[in-house]
Amino acid sequence: MSSSAMQQAKPWKIAFEEHFLLRGVETKLPGRAGIIPDIAEKLRKILEVGEERIAAMDRAGIEFTILSLNAPGIQGEVEPIHAVRLAKTVNDELAALVSKHPKRFGGFAAVPLQEPKAAADELERAVRQLGFKGALVNGYSNLGDENTAEYLDEPKFLPFWERAQDLDVPIYLHPRDPLPTQQRIYHGHPELLAATWAFGVETGTHVLRLITSGLFDRYPRLTVLLGHLGEMVPFTVWRTEKCLSQTQLERPLKKRFSQYVCENFYYTTAAFFSTTALIDVMLEVGSDRICFSIDYPWQSMEEGGAWFDGASISEPDRLKIGRTNAMNLFKLNL
Repeated sequence: MSSSAMQQAKPWKIAFEEHFLLRGVETKLPGRAGIIPDIAEKLRKILEVGEERIAAMDRAGIEFTILSLNAPGIQGEVEPIHAVRLAKTVNDELAALVSKHPKRFGGFAAVPLQEPKAAADELERAVRQLGFKGALVNGYSNLGDENTAEYLDEPKFLPFWERAQDLDVPIYLHPRDPLPTQQRIYHGHPELLAATWAFGVETGTHVLRLITSGLFDRYPRLTVLLGHLGEMVPFTVWRTEKCLSQTQLERPLKKRFSQYVCENFYYTTAAFFSTTALIDVMLEVGSDRICFSIDYPWQSMEEGGAWFDGASISEPDRLKIGRTNAMNLFKLNL
């Protein structure tokens, strides 16, 4: 059955880089958001989790969406006590939203990594009690002020990663802009911040830190999700692996760089509706490690759905990427 026939029969795709906000945190948006011409409409859409969003899903052929708190979310809270409290509130409110449409929505936990043990406990609560499918982390976590940050390869976060592996749930590593004091290269060019360029550089580097720290040697069953077809990482595998093989590593790795890229990560089409790029990533990591997504409301469901349904890939790959990979990853029973 062709994808167009499946879409006419019923919404069939699954998407999981799809964002929401709650009133009171709507001003915490990426730096480039201020120069997006239709930001007011985007903000209106991100606050709506109900019939309008479901109607857009239907038009795009999307059956099920996993919702996550928009960047920077909990990671942007500078006070650990406030981050812990806010994460619980956000997750409880998201669970209430999901409960109204459980066949159409699921949830990713927001986790207060300013306190790693609390983040691990909140992840477990969200998965076991609220039925969430994992967590979405918006890059580094601020601590004390907006120019102080901790990245997830640092040893203090090992209890969080251990809990994620024990729970057998994936962690979505979502972008945010570099620290304000580390944005010199973007000065005078705000158009290059956020999704245009800075997100990919920031998050791709974060991924390399995770791999070269030995995290996946310590926890080999960990699964990390990356949007935007992998934040540029899959496109540089050969060169990165070659250079690492010629480098005296402080922490020698048990596997080749390319093995971690193919075995510990999944990649989504969120906000990257390019067939050429999709095929490149398929050739690098295989179609079993790629999933469909949109990045709503920052990108159009209708545009992303139409692109994917018409992309020049095989029908078996279209079904895997659009649906069955996500079904298996999140243990869905739709």
